[in-house]
Parts: sequence; structure tokens; C-alpha cells
Amino acid sequence: MAAFIDKAKIKVISGAGGNGALAWRREKYVDKGGPAGGDGGNGGNVYFIATSDMSTLLDFTHKSVYKAERGENGKNKNCHGKNGEDLYIKMPVGVVVKDLKTDKLIADLDFDGKVVLIAKGGRGGRGNARFATSQKRAPQFCEPGEPSIERELELELKLLADIGLVGMPNAGKSSLISAVSAAKPKVADYPFTTLVPNLGVVKKPSGDGFVMADIPGLIEGASDGLGLGHEFLRHVQRCKLLLHVVDISKEDSIENYTKINQELKKFDEELSKREQILVLNKADIVDFEHALSIEKDFKEKTGFKGNSFIISAVTHQGLKELLDCLYIKIDQIDDIKIELDIEEDFDSSNNDDSEYTISKINKNTYVINGGKLRRMASVTDIRNTAQIKRFTNIMDSMGIWEDLREHGIQNGDFVVVAGIELMYDEDCY
Repeated sequence: MAAFIDKAKIKVISGAGGNGALAWRREKYVDKGGPAGGDGGNGGNVYFIATSDMSTLLDFTHKSVYKAERGENGKNKNCHGKNGEDLYIKMPVGVVVKDLKTDKLIADLDFDGKVVLIAKGGRGGRGNARFATSQKRAPQFCEPGEPSIERELELELKLLADIGLVGMPNAGKSSLISAVSAAKPKVADYPFTTLVPNLGVVKKPSGDGFVMADIPGLIEGASDGLGLGHEFLRHVQRCKLLLHVVDISKEDSIENYTKINQELKKFDEELSKREQILVLNKADIVDFEHALSIEKDFKEKTGFKGNSFIISAVTHQGLKELLDCLYIKIDQIDDIKIELDIEEDFDSSNNDDSEYTISKINKNTYVINGGKLRRMASVTDIRNTAQIKRFTNIMDSMGIWEDLREHGIQNGDFVVVAGIELMYDEDCY
């Protein structure tokens, strides 16, 4: 059986765009053939796709970096580079995605087949053929491709189950789910036998079914991190209905029932309002008349007004009546939609790397670093005056020259940008 992992951290990297090409049409009998540099291909996107074939985030503990294919560089003869392949990463249904840089939720994979664009690939750079005009017939420059996007993400799985079983350790939740479904959780007579949530499909007489989740036993203080329950309380958030399983062989059963409800309320106010069915378990241990008096006592002391059933998960006493109620309830209750604070203005194409830094390394030399500038410099031929002019114009449009003047640059000072060395002249810049 695969380990149950419900949290993971991964990095996704979209594909960078390919660089445009600087090329010329060179054929024996074609005079002044003109520019023939093709565009670079677009980088691959990264998508998450929800699938019911997965039930754990275990795969993401073995591999934590996922990278889409970059776009191919443009070629001569106006040949465009191939686009990078998109990357589709399968996720279990119920995964919530958080961007660790912004600490905001960016996606909720809440139904099977849902596809979310997480990181858009970079646009391919334009080749020099794209810059030809009637006035500028021989452009000596091309564009670099846009950079890839890197995102550090936290994945959190919130199980999608119709019914959640809650209750103290050893209340009989595992015995109940094994009695009504094909799930075979570990059952033993000691606290915290169940260490991870178990899912079971309960078949209805109509042929379809519903999913029941056995949540590890809660204790008082679970919402504050005590016991195991605080790790798994998130898995009951999407449940339509809660079965509150109580061990009526214990003298403090009413007190335990109250403690569990308090923990649910502390964790999520909405959980305290979720419809519950009271399941008084282990009727095989106590006298039936005594069980009836406990049920009556429960309702009088707690004010519980919902459906309640006296059962024995071991002998199957009362299970038919409980299931008949669940078959009706599950069709009457709408799916639960968790109100998550998903970032509405999340931009999967945010690959703007125009930020830069200015450092003065000696009395007359300034060094500028920045992603966009490095990319532009990588496709700039320093021997070509037209390309150098375009490069300095881009620096001007980014406000770099104005910024340098505020840093105190003087005529004759040197500016080094990604290996390109320029001499400052205020009349030129």
C-alpha cells in the first residue's frame, strides 16, 4: 500500500522562449537578399491536471523539480524555431496550490479533469527579418526569447469525500468503514491505530456509491496541534456530512462528543455548522436498554436534534438503518464548496525580468545586472554599431541612464552591462 502523503513542496519551471536569429539571405544570384532570421519558438507551459487516479502526493517526495521544454532558437532562411512541449503534471483531486513567494493560494483542483495553467512559457524572440521596414531594410539585430518562470509551490491535499467519520481514538471509526465498504484499515485496541486517513466507497442499492473518509482520531487540543487530528482536520472540510462516532461503553462519552465538536469549531467555524449524524457505537458491549438511555441522555444534555443510531460495527447491529439514512441524505445535500482565498489576479505569464541593480565598483565604473539586460546583451554584436545603438535605446526606455545620473555618473565614466562596456556621454544618452 502506498504511503499517504498530503503535503509537498515542489518547483516548477516553464520553458524559456527561443532567441530570434540574426541571418541574411545568401544566394548566388540574389543581390541584396535582405534579412532572413527566423523567430524563436515559444517555451512550454506548465499545467496541473486533477485526476481521481491519484490519492496521495507521494510522487512529489521523489521528484521535486518539474521543467517544461524551452523553445528552439530561430534559424536562417526565415525558419522559425519549434515551440517547447507543454508539461502536464497530474495531481490528486482536492489539491490546493500555494505560491511560497507570495504566500497566496493560486489554484484549487477541486474536481476530476480540472486543468490549471501554473506557469506560462516565455515568448520566442523575433528574428531580424521581423524588423525590416521600407526605411530600415537591413536590421542588424534580433530579439532574445522571454525567460522561463520559476515558482516554488506548496501542495496541500484536502480529500474529496462525501462523508467524514470523526470521533475520539478507538471510537470504532475504522471498524465502521471496514463494515460498510471494501476499505481494510488497521483495527486494534489501542489509541491512534489509524495514522492516516482511509477512504472507502459505499455502494448504494441504485448501483452508484459515495466516498467515506475515516479521519485519524482527534483529541482535545487537536486544533492547536496535539495528537494526530490537527494534521488531518483539513480532510473533513469538503465532506457533505459528518458521522460523529461515539464509544458508548465509555463513561465520558458525552464529554468526548463535546470536546470533538469544540475542536472542529476551533479549526473551522463552518465545520461546526456541518450536518452531523450521531453514531453510538459498541452496542454489543452494553445492554440495549442502557444504550437507549444513553441516546436519550445525549440529546437532553447536548441539545442534539439530528439523526442518531445505536450500532455495533463489529456485529453489524443497526448498520442497515444507518445506511438507509445515508443513502437518502447524501442525495439531498449539495456538494460542499470551500471558500478559499484564491488569488484572483494570479498571472501565470508574469515573467517580467526587467528589474536591475546598479553597483559602483570603483571611482569611474558602474556595473549593471538584470535578467532582461543579460538576455539583450547575449544577442548583441558589440562590433555592430546598429545593434549597440538599439541596446542603448532599450536601456534608455528602461530608465537606466536617468538612474545612472542620479547615482552621479560623469562624462567619461564606464558602464558595464553583461560584458558590454560603454563609455558615458551625456550628449548621447
